Amino acid sequence: MNTLQPPRPSFKEQMLRAREDAIVEAASRLLGEKGFETMTVDEVAAAVGIAKASLYKHFAGKDDLCSAAMVHVVERLQRFLAALPAELGAMQRLRALLCWTLQLQLADEVPLLPSRNSALAQALRACDAYQASMQEVHACILGWIVEAQAQGQLRRELPPDVILCALLARNSDPMLGMLRDRGYADECIIDWAADTCLSGLASGPAMRVA
Repeated sequence: MNTLQPPRPSFKEQMLRAREDAIVEAASRLLGEKGFETMTVDEVAAAVGIAKASLYKHFAGKDDLCSAAMVHVVERLQRFLAALPAELGAMQRLRALLCWTLQLQLADEVPLLPSRNSALAQALRACDAYQASMQEVHACILGWIVEAQAQGQLRRELPPDVILCALLARNSDPMLGMLRDRGYADECIIDWAADTCLSGLASGPAMRVA
């Protein structure tokens, strides 16, 4: 039985998609390096090598562009979560997630959760794609937290939402930059930051999760 195959996108459509992807990638990088308030649409267009008018064919303005960049960041996180080995326990998955977000921060990449009072956060409240993706991410992480609590590895008296927020808050922790300024290697900084965070959430005596 023959099945209908979706039509292949035209060369022009492929080129437009490639250019849009390049714009989003550049916006994500500049968001991490400069922040929403400082980054300009002109800089994004220059980074891609196109005119600003061409950028506006894809995105209505800075809010629209940066919202797309944040959706791209969350989709990257979703791929990371999905790729974690199935044999890892809940606590090991949480540590892997924490270390990954700390690594992103040290690389000056976009934070998953911008400051609640920032203009970017306000724009994201109206971005359905970002909100839906973050809800999926939160549900996944909360499932691991509940599992770790049931196994006695995380403090059961803490609501799962409290632990989730504690983990995500490390994504904008100034501790990382302070330690780097003191000359410590990134690998050590990530390890120490993860340990100090998880030890306060662990059940019983402070524990280190391998």
